[in-house]
Amino acid sequence: MTLGSQQVVESLWGVTLDDLPVTEEGRRILSCIQCGTCVGTCPYSEYMQFPPRRIIRALHDGLLEEVFLSDSMLKCVSCYACMTKCPRGIKLTEILLPLVKEQTVMKLPQMPIELQKALENTYRYGNPQGESGRKRAAWTKTANVPVRIFAEDSRPADILWYVESDLAYHPRGQEIARATAYVFNKLEIDFAILGHEEKSAGDCGRLPWEKGLSEVLIEYNMAILKKYKFNKIVTSDPHALDAFRFRYTIFGFDYPITHTVPYVFDHLSKLKSMLKKLDYKITYHDSCCLGRHNNFYDEPRALLNAIPGIKLVEMIHNRVNSICCGGGGGGMWLDAYYKSKNMERLSDIRVKEAINTGADVLAIACPYEVSRFEDSVKVLGYEGKIKVRDITELLSESIGG
Repeated sequence: MTLGSQQVVESLWGVTLDDLPVTEEGRRILSCIQCGTCVGTCPYSEYMQFPPRRIIRALHDGLLEEVFLSDSMLKCVSCYACMTKCPRGIKLTEILLPLVKEQTVMKLPQMPIELQKALENTYRYGNPQGESGRKRAAWTKTANVPVRIFAEDSRPADILWYVESDLAYHPRGQEIARATAYVFNKLEIDFAILGHEEKSAGDCGRLPWEKGLSEVLIEYNMAILKKYKFNKIVTSDPHALDAFRFRYTIFGFDYPITHTVPYVFDHLSKLKSMLKKLDYKITYHDSCCLGRHNNFYDEPRALLNAIPGIKLVEMIHNRVNSICCGGGGGGMWLDAYYKSKNMERLSDIRVKEAINTGADVLAIACPYEVSRFEDSVKVLGYEGKIKVRDITELLSESIGG
């Protein structure tokens, strides 16, 4: 296989494009039958010059330089749809596409300004919002329930709650954080947060090709985690879950970790006795990371169905076929770029599907989705017809928070 003379940097997976052909995954990639399933399931393939199938074809033909010089990978939102549906089981979103993205960014004449700013903020402040780390735990002052911060009280805790940046800084994210803290307190969970010591886990820094940024964050976060004693990590962000489960392990991360939804689901028997009736018709959006990549489909639905009075209806695309909100892989900071390419926002498509169910609540379990979907609701003129609520917000409301 001819790859040309370009030197390819090592990925966080310990694999490069140069040595990929001799690895087990490289042999699997070479087994691609060019069926086009990845193209058919990719939400943005129609805008890509090189969707996954054509990337593999270029890899075969020694023409990867053409892929690197295109902007195809800017349009990949890392939704795991192509990987999940691939009949050969090729780890497209986990290995091949990140490797290609790393090379693509090196060839870009200019990175889109929004994305560049988010990555610069994350490097400088530890969060894409560009907020001071000292403000990361400010939301706890209005939580109305105890939220222990390890730096202030270093006693061992059962749970380290890794809040992440969107819940710590975004106004709507802070509402979700307060609701989650309320639910945890009602369940009498012994938890603590890192507060100002926490920085972004870096998954979406990695996926938009910033390998160096991810390594800086991983080194820092691993050192902070070692300062305190706890039994398990619970995170409210499926992207952070991905970072810890699939990337940090290469650097020695071995803590048990899960997401808020499956963790609360494990306490469902205790939770049920607290829940009171809510008269809502709800449709649930399956997060790409929580659903397709970590296979949590039943747990969020079980929590919603446990609330008395709830009627749960499904959108046309659900579970493994769910349509991405468009925020992954750097897409959170590429809306202006997508608009310049006349690409319809995936969040707009998803909100239209939610409206078609007749639901008055669009339930989510990822902090990216609340801001993306609420913006789409406003842009599409559906304010007053549907609300976007995190599952923990609905549980908190049902309990009485």
